[in-house]
Amino acid sequence: MNSGLSYCGEMSDASETKPPPISLTDEEIQDLFRAKMLLNNHGLSAKLAYILGVPIDSGFALLHNEWRVAVNKCARSALWRALDVAVRSIRTKPHDEYSDLTHKVMVGTSGWIGGAFGFAALAIELPISTTIMLRSIADISRSEGHDLKEMSTRLSCLEVFALGGPTSADDSAESAYWIVRAAMSKAISEAAAYLTERGILEKSAPAIVRLVAIIASRFGVVISEQAAAKAIPIVGAASGSVVNVLFMDHFQNMARGHFIVKRLEKKYGTERVRESYASLAMPVKQLPPRSRRVD
Repeated sequence: MNSGLSYCGEMSDASETKPPPISLTDEEIQDLFRAKMLLNNHGLSAKLAYILGVPIDSGFALLHNEWRVAVNKCARSALWRALDVAVRSIRTKPHDEYSDLTHKVMVGTSGWIGGAFGFAALAIELPISTTIMLRSIADISRSEGHDLKEMSTRLSCLEVFALGGPTSADDSAESAYWIVRAAMSKAISEAAAYLTERGILEKSAPAIVRLVAIIASRFGVVISEQAAAKAIPIVGAASGSVVNVLFMDHFQNMARGHFIVKRLEKKYGTERVRESYASLAMPVKQLPPRSRRVD
């Protein structure tokens, strides 16, 4: 008769029995589904092509020969400015927050400058728009329950700029998010520890240089797409604003998805959240019908 116990030295100790893992609630599954939809969306170039009605590749052909060097330089400069804001002046307490729409209007205004003066204005416009985006990302982080007093949270806001969406180098949109997270994890941890200990931002510190370099390698791809879009002849001052609003909307979506995931990780751990994330089936992605060209 089987009593449910194993003999011959195989009897298990009740004290070693682990309880079954806690499952996400239905509401949390819905939140995670929303996060996956946001993080697994079309890249910025596809959205720009649909809105402008012109392939972004045509804009790349119009940029001068040294444009890649110039874009990378501008991207790094903008990230250093954003990092300075994250460390020194980002708000850590609840306040009368700007809405996502207000931030879009602000960054759209800076885009008007870029559209009016073209690629030459990138070095001026990009640090401004990146800083506005960082403050919006910080508000999203706070709204998902994260504490901006923690340096790791502030740097996670900066990390969003590396989550610009899938690129041609990524194996798949679904895995790209976790690959970037894994690549960023050590750099953020080391930079957070350094900044917490020192309390000041030293641009020559290896941990800081490494963090900015990793983010810039991904952020520069999205900046390139933005610059190419603005190089297209149909894109004037007004359309430059539209490009920047799409740019802002793109990173606000990345931020919302990212901080939903991190909120759930605090409760369930990264492994369980990632397993649940992978188990969620996504609908076939479709872009909306292409709109008329924006003049």
